[in-house]
Amino acid sequence: KRLGNFFMSEFNIQLKNCNSIENGSIKIIENSLNIKYAINGTGKSTSSKAIEYAVNDKNNATSDLLKLKPFKYRNESDTNNPKVIGIETISSIAVFNEDYVNQIVLQPNDVLKNSFDIFINNDDYKNGMSEINELIIEISKTFDENQDIEIMLNDLNELLQSFGNAKGLSKSSIFFKGVGKGNLVENIPEELVVYKDFIQNEKNITWLKWQMSGKDYLDISSCCPFCTSSDIEEKKETILTVEKKYDSKLIEHLNKVIQTVSKLKAYFTQDTYDNIISISKNVDGLKKEEENFLLEIKEQVNTLIDKLINIKRLGFQSLKDFDKVDTIIKDLKINIEYINHLNTETTSQKINKINDSLESILQKSGQLQGKVRLQKIRIEETIKTYKDEINDFLKYAGYNYSVNIEEDVSKQTYSMKLKHNDFIDSNIDNARNHLSYGEKNAFALILFMYDVLKNNQQLIILDDPISSFDKNKKFAIIEKLFRGDNSFKNKTVLMLTHDFEPIVDIILHHSDIFNVVKPNAYFLENIDGILSEKSISKNDIKTFLEIAQENILSLDEQINKLIYLRRLNEVTNNKGLVYQLLSNIFHKREVPKYQSSTEDRDMTETEINDASEEIKNSINEPFVYSVCFQNINDNNELIRLYEKTTNNYEKLQIYRVLNNNNHNNRTIRKFINETFHIENDYIYQLNPCVYQTVPNYIIKECDKDIEIIKQTSN
Repeated sequence: KRLGNFFMSEFNIQLKNCNSIENGSIKIIENSLNIKYAINGTGKSTSSKAIEYAVNDKNNATSDLLKLKPFKYRNESDTNNPKVIGIETISSIAVFNEDYVNQIVLQPNDVLKNSFDIFINNDDYKNGMSEINELIIEISKTFDENQDIEIMLNDLNELLQSFGNAKGLSKSSIFFKGVGKGNLVENIPEELVVYKDFIQNEKNITWLKWQMSGKDYLDISSCCPFCTSSDIEEKKETILTVEKKYDSKLIEHLNKVIQTVSKLKAYFTQDTYDNIISISKNVDGLKKEEENFLLEIKEQVNTLIDKLINIKRLGFQSLKDFDKVDTIIKDLKINIEYINHLNTETTSQKINKINDSLESILQKSGQLQGKVRLQKIRIEETIKTYKDEINDFLKYAGYNYSVNIEEDVSKQTYSMKLKHNDFIDSNIDNARNHLSYGEKNAFALILFMYDVLKNNQQLIILDDPISSFDKNKKFAIIEKLFRGDNSFKNKTVLMLTHDFEPIVDIILHHSDIFNVVKPNAYFLENIDGILSEKSISKNDIKTFLEIAQENILSLDEQINKLIYLRRLNEVTNNKGLVYQLLSNIFHKREVPKYQSSTEDRDMTETEINDASEEIKNSINEPFVYSVCFQNINDNNELIRLYEKTTNNYEKLQIYRVLNNNNHNNRTIRKFINETFHIENDYIYQLNPCVYQTVPNYIIKECDKDIEIIKQTSN
């Protein structure tokens, strides 16, 4: 599999006769986060154990995989044994599951690695940051009130990027590609001078693409494919020469370079600007002295950019480790005299404003130094506050233990230590026996990560790792696991979960920050022992409103469309005429009623017509109440629809309409009713008409009732 510029291999794992899985397949892409989402009972833990046992059996000549032999084959000794295919090249494996949590011993330094976000970054910390930022507000004001400084910075960055990331002038850079081999826009080959107006026009790239596409038709006829008014034979060689001499992409690079330099004209000295333009027009490409000249410009541009960025970032983090704030501020001042290529009146005006802002801050450096010092004290007090609160909890809960939050100076972070009150000067060695279930899981998961990184296992399996955490902890733990320097980034990870929220965070909301782990998500389903998976992309994760609107237009049966339309009106609290008329349909009333907290009456003919017209427009097909009423009261029609559909969700909707009395089992009845209404829907979800989120055993119960109804009808 190709991802960007990298070729990625994958494991195609086949599972056979493993507990409830008779046959199934799971794909795991190497060096990526593979998320497998499934409802309970699908076989997530079985899949995890099967892969783990198979790898360990291969490495250790054991037979643990036999533990997963299905119960129905228990009396068979040599047939229908569990089998896992596709793990032959997996040399080592690490699995995080409940067994690991129950066995792990938490080390003192690994109790908690996310202490800063949980304990330090509170309102007092934010207020302290605001006070510091208020003292350096001149910097932000200078940038905010002088947008041309930001524009200059962006243009300088664009120019710097055109030089490439290499120390020298990279041959893969836009600048080198544009001018490195000579400027063919300014220096048109003699045989192509006839095209001068086109080549030197501002739309030259578009023209080149058009011209090169047109050449494909030269051999169809002797007439010109562009104008059909002349014999093309004599000009064919000239036409074909354009493609030989010109590359539209290189011309695009050249145009971009010249455009960027032109935008910076006011910031370059006249000589510097003229020289850059002259170099860009060379016919023979770059000479060594010209390349050195450009590198000198690159270095000065880089210096100015670094200065400007450091000035913009001036704040607590850049000042907290220094005893003298005034020294830092003085070092940030820009001396344009030593950036001679950019030493113009326009540049100086911008730099002078920034230097004036720094000078203004310098006048308050003593006060700023005090605020920075106060913020450090505030952090210490915050630590003490949380430490006291937690210790009070432990004390009054009857535990003879206490915690302390200590700074790790080398890592510029904070971590929590657990201590025995009888040995307050040392950390305990066996923290897991003294922690709650949720704390133990969190600490064990972080320790598991370090354990895996240390031993460099090839495949990492996380079996439902974060479902026990509350919402604000989930994201912090996921980020720690997959984004830090010491994390599962670039590792092969299989994460099995019945919690949809991590997929929403990683694939939808924060895909930009989680792209480093190359995540891919799949929905697992198990139908009568056959395990399969379906990909989940960013576009598959939708709000209920999006799903309802999509299904109203895409489903091919009107009843299902009307169910979604009713739910859409219900969830948006739009209980007007459309909602009233739809409710009458599903309550199977021949004469529609208008029911509210203040009214209970028959709907008027005008109300029925208005609502019907709006429904017709919403579902994009004809709607007549009387016809729909007849269909929804026709058991044979509903049974036909039920048996026609292959999607569990649609089956459930039709069953609910067909059987108003619902199932006689309270558990099944609750599931059906809550799927039909909106009480337990997630804000974000998968389209249940695409992914089988309704358990198959529910449908089997509905199937039984349908058979009874069919027999009764016959």
